Amino acid sequence: MTGIDLLGFAAGALTTCAFWPQLQKTWISKSAGDVSLSMLAIFTTGVCLWFLYGLVLHSWPIIVTNFITLLLTGAILALKLRYRTHSG
Repeated sequence: MTGIDLLGFAAGALTTCAFWPQLQKTWISKSAGDVSLSMLAIFTTGVCLWFLYGLVLHSWPIIVTNFITLLLTGAILALKLRYRTHSG
């Protein structure tokens, strides 16, 4: 693993961790009203494309961090849709 790979993992880890507080808040409060559905859908699509790009390049920092980010943003998106449809 090169220094560039470590830099990529560090950058990816920090940006990935940024979604954990939002997921936790949404899960605990059972509300996602403050989360923009269009922003989340666009961002999740972009992360999916980054993940695919990483696969094509065989770049582990891009693959791993974007896969984890995809799980987190996908969970927030699912909760947003779930709480939107159940809120009456």
